[in-house]
Amino acid sequence: MIYFAHRGASGQRVQNTLPAFARARQLGARCYELDVHLTQDGFLTVHHDYDLSSTAGAAVEIKNVSLAQLKNYPLANPFDGRPVFVPQLQDVLPLVEKDLQILNVEIKNDGNRYPGIEQKLLAELAAYNPAILAKTLFSSFDYGTLVRVRELSKNARIGQLTRSFDVSEALALKAESVHLNHTRFAPEIARICHDNGLKVYLYTVNEKNLAEQLQRQGADGIFTDHI
Repeated sequence: MIYFAHRGASGQRVQNTLPAFARARQLGARCYELDVHLTQDGFLTVHHDYDLSSTAGAAVEIKNVSLAQLKNYPLANPFDGRPVFVPQLQDVLPLVEKDLQILNVEIKNDGNRYPGIEQKLLAELAAYNPAILAKTLFSSFDYGTLVRVRELSKNARIGQLTRSFDVSEALALKAESVHLNHTRFAPEIARICHDNGLKVYLYTVNEKNLAEQLQRQGADGIFTDHI
């Protein structure tokens, strides 16, 4: 069973922030999940939503502000009150690379909101450390985004993130895994995936008993806020 630190140690620190990833590593994480966006000036940043409404109380879309302007929007921090901000991907990588097994990067790109994000992401990871690129698993709810990743790199590791399971789509991508909400999972899905050489990773699972149940039913890994 693989345990992904979902947006870092998001049960103890503000999700998708530097303290969250640092804490996840302290707790023993070797697999991580994060979400990427592009700022107006072309920097890869780590945040879940397209805007800052739920995290900073500001109706500001990441694509419409520069990296410098993001520093005007501290994220709500119910854990210790310290100022935290949307980080750059390049600042997260040093926190997760030690003993890294898998870095699941979810590309937030519905409707190709960020044209060219796939190429920029592949290039930035390769420039930082080719070893991290080899350990990166790219996922997205936007199927076209994953198609473009595959077109750019025959060696890219792809996990199809989907709300509607169709094994033919994952196979067309030459994916290695299928990612589902655990409430949409059934043992039959695991059987079909395993018969086709695919792993099944489920989100978001925060109870140990549920994780163990899903493992018995054939899940290969979970995303959890409580690593």
